[in-house]
Amino acid sequence: MARIEVNHIRHSYLPNPQKDSDFALREVHHTFEDGGAYALLGPSGCGKTTLLNIISGLLHPSHGKLLFNGRDVTNLSTQERNIAQVFQFPVIYDTMTVYDNLAFPLRNRRVPEADVDRKVRETLDMIDLASMANRKARGLTADQKQKISLGRGLVRSDVNAILFDEPLTVIDPHMKWVLRSQLKQLHRRFGYTMVYVTHDQTEALTFADQVVVMYDGGIVQIGTPAELFERPRHTFVGYFIGSPGMNVLPVALEGRTATLGAQRIELPGVPKAEAGTVELGIRPEYVRLGREGMAVQVSKVEDVGRHKVVRANLEGREIAAVIGEDDEVPADAKVRFDPAGINIYADSWRVEMGV
Repeated sequence: MARIEVNHIRHSYLPNPQKDSDFALREVHHTFEDGGAYALLGPSGCGKTTLLNIISGLLHPSHGKLLFNGRDVTNLSTQERNIAQVFQFPVIYDTMTVYDNLAFPLRNRRVPEADVDRKVRETLDMIDLASMANRKARGLTADQKQKISLGRGLVRSDVNAILFDEPLTVIDPHMKWVLRSQLKQLHRRFGYTMVYVTHDQTEALTFADQVVVMYDGGIVQIGTPAELFERPRHTFVGYFIGSPGMNVLPVALEGRTATLGAQRIELPGVPKAEAGTVELGIRPEYVRLGREGMAVQVSKVEDVGRHKVVRANLEGREIAAVIGEDDEVPADAKVRFDPAGINIYADSWRVEMGV
């Protein structure tokens, strides 16, 4: 496995980029530690796949360097980097059997046939295709073909890293959960360095030890799922992670008090925000609905099974609150903000609070 250093990488698909907006990847400087399980999470067009393809060698960056275990591999091919990559759509050999598809990368590296057979059968069991080992790949369904692609990425034990580019897009929902769990088990067992691209927060948060949230060609936060949920560093992270996302409200500050219209909200500390557009962020899970606090007008109640999402208007702003499935919504509803869930942002970036 490899420690992957992305050293001030920038990339543009234009021949002569002049300004920041010309770059698909504005500047990324980060280290993926040896044996780590990472997810690159963000919306379409944020630079996730561009970064993954630079790591794999399919793209050469416009600026910066890439190092594997301290060695500069920027100009090396994918084969020379010893990378396994699984793409969004199946890439397989239709004329080969399922078994031979998995055996191919091992035989190509002259692995002894006994070891080939052991690894292939172990991987076939893992992806639930053992019963189809001798079938030609041509007649299989899209999700079965994608499982072959996953298997080809996992069958080798000598790779520096395994890269996944939205690999579960064509997999049915139940099998997605199964394969995510199996990838997690594989990581724990063998310690592969894994980088997994997705726009699905559930996939990212359940797969990765560290989630790299990308937005507009850059990294806005790197952290554990708990860190991203409790302390979003940027308002985009608050919007993007969580269902529903974080409530973000424009406020004015005075010491440890935030003012929203006629409402005054006590803060857990004094924000260190000296200038810029100031906003208060609070996740719906920390909005307490009852008969005490700030008056709201409830517009909608969504019953989503284990809890309800209450949509309401507070001082002309839409907010969401999460309450228990059996909790009642008062006719004269009011809300309080749990201080433990309050974050303050200046120009979209989180600021610390002092005593």
